[in-house]
Amino acid sequence: MVEEGLPEAEARRRFFLVNRGGLLHAERPDLSPGQRVYAGPLDERFRPPGTDATAPIGLAEVVRAVQPTILIGLSTVGGAFSESIVREMAAHVDRPIVLPLSNPTARSEAVPEDLMRWTDGRALIATGSPFPPVDVGGRPLPIAQCNNVYVFPAIGLGVRASRARRVSDRMILAAARALGDLAPIAHDPAGSLLPPVADLREVARTIAFAVGTAAMSDGVAPYQSPDELRNRIRASQWVPEYPRYAVDPGTT
Repeated sequence: MVEEGLPEAEARRRFFLVNRGGLLHAERPDLSPGQRVYAGPLDERFRPPGTDATAPIGLAEVVRAVQPTILIGLSTVGGAFSESIVREMAAHVDRPIVLPLSNPTARSEAVPEDLMRWTDGRALIATGSPFPPVDVGGRPLPIAQCNNVYVFPAIGLGVRASRARRVSDRMILAAARALGDLAPIAHDPAGSLLPPVADLREVARTIAFAVGTAAMSDGVAPYQSPDELRNRIRASQWVPEYPRYAVDPGTT
């Protein structure tokens, strides 16, 4: 958001964090310094006149008040994204993005099949645990598993190939944007949010190129032409080939 021109303070106000004590807000005395950065003012959207001023503000109240476009689950609380919460969100968003990222499967905030049913097939889903495809209108929809395997190795590959001295914020952002550009749903409304795992090698090369280009742009890597960078990426990418060894019968 900041990269696209939004002031940092305004960008922070568009995130609403909820933990076991409810919404993180400026009037809570139990917040850590890291949490307080995201704790906004407590206005009447969350605390209508006449309500208990000390009661925690739960996820359902937050969703009702702010009408979010994205739900990200990192709670390890299975079922935290309930039917009523998801339906409330979907009532205000054409394509709600729901990311139940907790592991293992039993602790996932919601199950993709339920999410599709509660949103009439409109939800955009990626999960932390693996889930089977969901039938949507008679067609199987693959469920993307949101895993750092898509980006973490590719960033390292880009750093190595570009000879970057350090990793800048723009390099991380470039990796995220490159992965987003590869999303099948960008070309097919019924596609997945993330590329197939079978395409990971090509995905890694594409992301590594974006990372290396950003490194040069930020001045943390020496200049090389696009072709040189691509060649270095291919030369640096690990190939899982294991030689076979045999014991020489003439040795002891």
